[in-house]
Amino acid sequence: MSGMPRMNTLTTKPADQKATVGVEGLHKRDKLPTQELVKEDAVSTVPSSTFKGDWVLFHPVYTQEELKSVDVLHREAKSVSDKIAWTFVRLLRWGFDLASGYRHKPLPPNYKNMSLEALRKGGYIMNEKQWLRRILFLESIAGVPGMVAATLRHLKSLRVMKRDSGWIHTLLEEAENERMHLMTFMVLRKPGIIFRAMVIGAQGVFYNAFFFCYLLSPRTCHRFVGHLEEEAVLTYSRCIDEVEAGRLPNWSELPAPEIAKDYWRLESNAKLLDVLYAVRSDESTHRFVNHSLANLKKHDINPFALREPDMTVKGKKVAFERDEAEQFVKESHQILDQKRQ
Repeated sequence: MSGMPRMNTLTTKPADQKATVGVEGLHKRDKLPTQELVKEDAVSTVPSSTFKGDWVLFHPVYTQEELKSVDVLHREAKSVSDKIAWTFVRLLRWGFDLASGYRHKPLPPNYKNMSLEALRKGGYIMNEKQWLRRILFLESIAGVPGMVAATLRHLKSLRVMKRDSGWIHTLLEEAENERMHLMTFMVLRKPGIIFRAMVIGAQGVFYNAFFFCYLLSPRTCHRFVGHLEEEAVLTYSRCIDEVEAGRLPNWSELPAPEIAKDYWRLESNAKLLDVLYAVRSDESTHRFVNHSLANLKKHDINPFALREPDMTVKGKKVAFERDEAEQFVKESHQILDQKRQ
């Protein structure tokens, strides 16, 4: 064996490298629909092509029906804490728009007779570079709340020496999912030093602010994230509309990055548009999960610890109310009991 070259297994796999077998082996959604996992478990079917990657935490893989099932939704603020959360989201959205140069004016009545250049000069649409700057800035911040909340709940579990009722893993999954969005779009552009400095500053302020806010009121923080994800769904919906309308021509036929094919189990001929649909579905999941968690009481168990509803629920409904979450938990246990029989 000494004559064989040694491979450095500690080096990071490039984001555009072909999908390979990861440490976890087959992802549980790589099983065919005829095997153990079926639709009644709220587990989507997957493409016939088999992709295997080193993604450790659970993340959804969507059917075409699910990808098209996402609506732009908004939950009206009801309590004082809800109104506080919504106010801070609007403030943060203003800051994001300013920092990333994002703008979205309604198209003029005669837009069909205007060229792309004229629409861009008028501030009605953005080009691919502007959209990418917006997405990269958004995703570099979006991965913070899940990690902060998971960290604080993890530390609390250690201090009080009690289980966490299933919240930690869901929050970690959210953080990793948002990070994978950033890793995917980083393939398309490597930001310069000024942009990176802005991200460092924004992340530093946001992380610490969210940390102290979560100590004071986890419920308000989850409501805040739910509203933030509403804005993310809106942003990606607008981007998808722009691509499908031909107003982002460089992205119309752009192949999906390999990292995205691996992560979302996309077909080998997938396009960037397919990635945008998958990312929007992820954001819809975060919207639904965080609004649902904000509806729970302090010591309630996480209804998504065992399974999540599919996108035909998460994309059409803004959240579970507390009684709906309780019923969902009961159904999850019934499914598990049936599997054991």
